[in-house]
Amino acid sequence: MNGTAAATGSASCRFAHYFVVCGVDTETGLEPDDGAGEGFEQSPIRRSFKSKVQVHYPESTDRNPFNKDAVNMLCMPRGLSFRTRAERLDSHFHSFTMSFDDGTRSYGFVHTFYEEVTSAQIITAMQTLCQMHHVEHHSASSASSPSSSSSSASSPSTSSMDSLVSSLDESDTESVVSACLGCASSFDPARDTLYVSKALCLLTPLPFLQAAREFLSQLHQAVTSHTAPPLPIESYIHNILYEVPLPPPGRSLRFHGVQGPIVCQRPGPGELPLGEYPLGEAFSLLGVDNMVQLLTCALLETQVLLCSHDYQRLMTVAEGVTTLLFPFQWQHIYLPIVSAPLQHLLDAPVPFLLGIQRRDGSQRSSLHLPHEANLCFVDIDNRCVEAPEDLPVFPDQTELIHELSEVLLRFGLPPQGGVVTTPATASPRLSSLVLEDLMEDRRNGNLGGEELEVLERLQALAQRCGGEKMSDGGKTLGHVFEEEEEEELKSAKLNIQLREVFAGRFSAMFGRYEEFVIHSALDLDSWLSNREGTFSFDKGSFLSGQPANHLHFLSRFLETSMFSSFVDGKVISRWADREPLQQLFDNRLERERLYDADEEESRNCRYRKCTTVFESAQVIERRLLKADHTAIHPHLLDMRIGQGRHHPGYFPKLQADVLAQGQNTNKWSGRVTASRRPDLKRSTVTEHLGVDNEQRPKHTFARKNLRQAKLLDSSPQAVTQTHREFVDGLLGECRLKTKRMLMERMGKECVELGQGEANITGLQENTLIHGLCDLLERTWGHGLQLKQGKSALWSHLLHYQAARVKTETPAESPGLNGSDHRTFDVGTLPLRGSLIQDMRFIQTMSEGLSEVGQARAWIHLALEKKMLSQHLKELLTNQELLRQLYKPHAFLLCEEEREQFLFHLLSLNTVDYLCFTRVFTSISIPYRVVIIPMKKLSIAMATVDPWVCVSGELGDSSVRQIPKNTQEIYFKCKNLGRLSTLQLGQQNSGLLAKCLIDCVMVYNEITGHTYKFPCGRWLGKGVGDGSLERVLIGQLVSPGGEEDAGRWTGTPPELASPSQTVRAVLESLGSRSRLMSVEVQEDMREAANNLVKHFHKPEQERGNLTVLLCGEGGLVLSLEKFLLHGLKPNRLFQMNVFVWDFVEKAVVSMETADQMGDLHGSKLSKSPPCNLLCHYVNAINASPRNIGKEGKFQLFVCFGIRDRLLSQWLPLLAECPLTVRTYEDGALLRDRAAVHSLSRVLHTLNEFIITLETALVKGVDL
Repeated sequence: MNGTAAATGSASCRFAHYFVVCGVDTETGLEPDDGAGEGFEQSPIRRSFKSKVQVHYPESTDRNPFNKDAVNMLCMPRGLSFRTRAERLDSHFHSFTMSFDDGTRSYGFVHTFYEEVTSAQIITAMQTLCQMHHVEHHSASSASSPSSSSSSASSPSTSSMDSLVSSLDESDTESVVSACLGCASSFDPARDTLYVSKALCLLTPLPFLQAAREFLSQLHQAVTSHTAPPLPIESYIHNILYEVPLPPPGRSLRFHGVQGPIVCQRPGPGELPLGEYPLGEAFSLLGVDNMVQLLTCALLETQVLLCSHDYQRLMTVAEGVTTLLFPFQWQHIYLPIVSAPLQHLLDAPVPFLLGIQRRDGSQRSSLHLPHEANLCFVDIDNRCVEAPEDLPVFPDQTELIHELSEVLLRFGLPPQGGVVTTPATASPRLSSLVLEDLMEDRRNGNLGGEELEVLERLQALAQRCGGEKMSDGGKTLGHVFEEEEEEELKSAKLNIQLREVFAGRFSAMFGRYEEFVIHSALDLDSWLSNREGTFSFDKGSFLSGQPANHLHFLSRFLETSMFSSFVDGKVISRWADREPLQQLFDNRLERERLYDADEEESRNCRYRKCTTVFESAQVIERRLLKADHTAIHPHLLDMRIGQGRHHPGYFPKLQADVLAQGQNTNKWSGRVTASRRPDLKRSTVTEHLGVDNEQRPKHTFARKNLRQAKLLDSSPQAVTQTHREFVDGLLGECRLKTKRMLMERMGKECVELGQGEANITGLQENTLIHGLCDLLERTWGHGLQLKQGKSALWSHLLHYQAARVKTETPAESPGLNGSDHRTFDVGTLPLRGSLIQDMRFIQTMSEGLSEVGQARAWIHLALEKKMLSQHLKELLTNQELLRQLYKPHAFLLCEEEREQFLFHLLSLNTVDYLCFTRVFTSISIPYRVVIIPMKKLSIAMATVDPWVCVSGELGDSSVRQIPKNTQEIYFKCKNLGRLSTLQLGQQNSGLLAKCLIDCVMVYNEITGHTYKFPCGRWLGKGVGDGSLERVLIGQLVSPGGEEDAGRWTGTPPELASPSQTVRAVLESLGSRSRLMSVEVQEDMREAANNLVKHFHKPEQERGNLTVLLCGEGGLVLSLEKFLLHGLKPNRLFQMNVFVWDFVEKAVVSMETADQMGDLHGSKLSKSPPCNLLCHYVNAINASPRNIGKEGKFQLFVCFGIRDRLLSQWLPLLAECPLTVRTYEDGALLRDRAAVHSLSRVLHTLNEFIITLETALVKGVDL
């Protein structure tokens, strides 16, 4: 037979660590609870008073020292409450949790009831307070001057109570007292009875919610019953503290309360960790949609604030959410119940999960919350979740909600919520239920004479109760007990099924996460020393294999602390034991792979429902229906005569001598009760590490968090220290975030070389910038006491703007006046806008942004302008405003840390960002375009009539005519995104209308970005290639600017349009036989290879295709080099040689020879490629655009590569008879091997779909 011995040894293996009683302290009397936020205009009966821990047993344990102040604060969060006989005296239950510095938790379960006050001192004090209150109320209402009312509102001291009462005339006192007797909030000891709240608390290492609730409920029923319990109360408390052990992993345990057996169970090694908080109730309180949204906020580590009038609802929702996070763990502040002394934690500038009680009649608007930009506010009572803006959708959210709804419907719960079944706190139990085991003990001879007398008393009590009392439905109390057991079983099965659904989701999302973990360190010490600069997870490669609609959520989740901690645990498992939850998750993944026959099919499947819900529920059902172990029964203790007497309605004064420590000398301590499973053998399974606090491994690499135990200390010194840690944490987080952003941005060039971390351009950058916005909001919200709207940063900016408006006249925004023409030089960049100008632009944006959205837009703009650090530094110069807006402990008032914070932000100026341009795509942006001619020929600009059309990622500006006698134009149009091409042309076709253009500069008046479009060619008839229109490729010029903004950039410029120098090289290729043909071929292969790599990248990572085609080093220029190699000039001393001349002549030669029949028998005769070549060349020549010979060749190459014809046209040109006469013997075009090699290279591009910019193909219909 198997059983469980008494757990009188180590506290680590006991079911409960402490038993606590909290209530009124008759020695110190009534002390108002100043932190409760109640005014003295409220009746004393309705006020809160400070409670005290009356007794707790044992005194302390080695591993879990007793924290008296914290336990008292969480047992009675609102302090003592008083009631009179005319009011409801219902008892209620709530629970709480305390986190420790090592990550472990302790759970408290509290049963609060009302007990009659017997202390004359307390009764007299309450009577005096009531009389004072009514006297003050009477005098305040009768006084006409406002000064009297204000003075009466001040809080009276306790020492002045008697003097105030004695100062009244006897007649006034009698009239006031008689007038107040009819008030509901009055108290007269002669006519009424005073009751005060008392709390019974059980502290356990694991969340045994049902068992603890039932034990405390039975204990309270025994106290209030007119019939004495079978044993003294001390026997049951001693039993639960010292003789009831933790159930072994994978087993259930039955122990005994005052009125009946109680069963608890513990998951096995392969099961999900223990979680008894009813998820069904949480889903009923909020609904499925809201719960999924709340879980999304928790996974992304937003600040979560729960609000409800019921403390247990706060715990139910909070524990439900953290339970569903498996295999991840919440890494930040976790206090589901925040009492009044801990309200300062709402200022915490870190992610948190907090719960506050809703006061009667209080509204959401009455809450002063410094952090709302990234806050998820959950109003549990009204079933409302206010999520942060731009919250990503959970992957496959619609399918997940549908699956969860099916589970809830199977248990009779509506998915939309609304049906809340709260277990009764005082469930009737039949005493004869205890007899079942005691009768078995008597049959086995385990009961002696004294115990037999107790058994007879129990039998007599059962006979009196069982035959007379019936429930409303005609059922006996035994049937009621069975129904309650069924409800508990139903709740446990629903819990595990809901948890399995979420665990299955995470298994599907992260089933292959181990393939992307990077093990770069050789040993633990080297990994710890280089941890901040080491990538432990290949995020880019992981994201590249995910569905596109999952990326927004996943990219942000991969940046959270809980995921980083999870990955760190995987890395460290090479040298130490794995984290329990991670080991369990990995084992589940391995098991799924074994049973998953077709892994490839499972990857392609969009959504797979969880298949283990019923199996997991059956395991728990078997354990709960048939207990594996039975603990020692409560028994008589070695108490003196007269101790342990029963006083109905009063919780007895416990005997410290028998409860201070376990008694090992009595005959019950070594007894083992037989299990009801005769065939069960002793388990050899190891402890379930996923739920054991004591067995949890502690690693030195653990992430440095706030000291959780210190958060419960409400002393001024502890509060100051806590906020000091917040300040240090913000500074450290800023350092890490800016370093991460720099590594991400500057490491892009290393990706091509196989170094660093692959990334998805834009997606991860937006995620990191979103994290920076969140950090700035939390920093500006720390210690904030005066705020406008939801954004702390934008509120500060508005206050700063208002202060500036009072002192100076705002300057006009530059660049918005089209008549203002300024001189422009290539080397001189215009001054960037000021902080106020940027604010005004954000305020005028037609985006309908909220305060949070405006703050984020301002941050994006300042970051893109490389002015973020400078703007914030300017904002913080107004010290008077800072002291007005912030509390003394605020981060922004810590001068040294503030300067370091700005220094870290200054480092972001070393890289280029386009975060504002690419995010706010629908706004109007003012642009300025300046044409820069060659200086020695700048006078020629007076003879031309130029126009421009600027194109970018988001569209083009349409044709803009430049005013006469000027070289620049201002215009406002929809955001073009990053600029790529510029069409430059002129309408005057006269022979004198020509100009040699050096470049064109385009300036974004809002972001300060300057784009340079190199040209280096003529624009006009009769010169150069005779072009009246050119398509130029641009490059972004580093803003430079102020000294503190940095003058260099880590981001290399994109390739621009070919410069004059390159043109000179091309034009001399025909006569420069020295140029090696190998170099030309290598350039051609490199250009083609760049295109191949472009299309093999994920779509989000691809750059500008036009640059790869037409830019410097692009396909057009490389092919032009190839065709210019060995090309003979038409005339002696001819300077300009153009490939298009040869192409045109080759087509004319083909058409003429075909008409004359010279191509009969040739490969070129009537072939489709030959016909298409002629058709394309003739269509380009017929175009109304005067793009010149270079422009026409560019169109020829672009159309050929788009329509997969270029690889066929090259051999045609090589075989044309004209080629022999036009090219020298050593030309590449006459080298069959070179032509064949180039054709194969171009043929590899045929598998890609190439889309050309409108600016390139405008006016040509092919």
